[in-house]
Amino acid sequence: MSAASPPPPIERVGILRWLRDNLFSSVGNTLLTLIGLGLFILIVPPVIEWAFVDADFAGASKSACTGEGACWVFIKVHLSQFIYGFYPPEQRWRIDLAFGILIALAALLRIRRVPHKGWIAAATVVGFPVLAYYLFYGGGFGLEVVPTSKWGGLFLTVIVAGVAIAASLPLGILLALGRRSNMPVVQAVCTVFIELWRGVPLITVLFMASVMLPLFLPTGVTFDKLLRAMVGWALFAGAYTAEVVRGGLQGVPPGQYEAAQALGLPYWRRMYLIILPQALRIAIPGIVNSFLAIFKDTTLVLIIGLFDLLGTIQAVATNPKWLGFALEGYVFAAAVFWVFCYGMSRYSARLERRLNRHREGGV
Repeated sequence: MSAASPPPPIERVGILRWLRDNLFSSVGNTLLTLIGLGLFILIVPPVIEWAFVDADFAGASKSACTGEGACWVFIKVHLSQFIYGFYPPEQRWRIDLAFGILIALAALLRIRRVPHKGWIAAATVVGFPVLAYYLFYGGGFGLEVVPTSKWGGLFLTVIVAGVAIAASLPLGILLALGRRSNMPVVQAVCTVFIELWRGVPLITVLFMASVMLPLFLPTGVTFDKLLRAMVGWALFAGAYTAEVVRGGLQGVPPGQYEAAQALGLPYWRRMYLIILPQALRIAIPGIVNSFLAIFKDTTLVLIIGLFDLLGTIQAVATNPKWLGFALEGYVFAAAVFWVFCYGMSRYSARLERRLNRHREGGV
């Protein structure tokens, strides 16, 4: 019986092997690792000391901030305003109820064995926007009217981004299909629409929707400023989403189009059942990237007088009682935006893995 072979050297397994292969595999990688470690030591400890060690957390006024670190009291005192804006405090339960219902519907859709999932999806897509309108704005069911001029904070950010995202995807799909259509008129109209909106800065779109559009409307006809901004934003985002979807359509193998035609299916059924599921799976990274840009660009609504999360923080930071604490507000806004964007990014990555796993299982 032969003797047992000796174990491999310690430097070839475990953490040492990982360090050598990933951080010290060459002279260049070693140099970059040492530079990165130096920057980490130079930057991270002072940030931790400012944000946590020397920070002030307790109190209800500026006088409570006596240390040299961050004054998180500023965030604590104004947190409700950062979330709801200038929405009346006694009516904020309506916002909580609406988003609670949305979360419940989304949770039900995530559960695989829930019965009547189609009806739940229809209620989410069709019924919830109507319910949310009456809860947010009021005017029905005995609810007090809260004008959009009082909307703000994170609530307004989520509303603008959510409407733009929800409207841009179906609009982008239709525009992408139209641009690839064999009908010259449809193709020309969709191409002109996409190139026109993609060639105009978003700030210009918001400015035109807020200031110039009312000048072209008949006398006595007006639209809410927030509604005008959301319509302009949706059209702008739809043009960019259309190009992303068009890239996904071009990524579908030609044999899939030929096979769909061979089945004798009409155009819309071919697109819905065969082509679009494959194209959207290919385009998921680009679509999510567009959604992230939409969410972050909501800060631009400040130029038309709407106070989103960042605008509300800037407005509160100009209060003479809290001058000098704008940095804490910006850090808070950055953290909130990062959480939302990272959440969307991770969900899209999980969706990609699941769809690819199902595809490989089917093959």
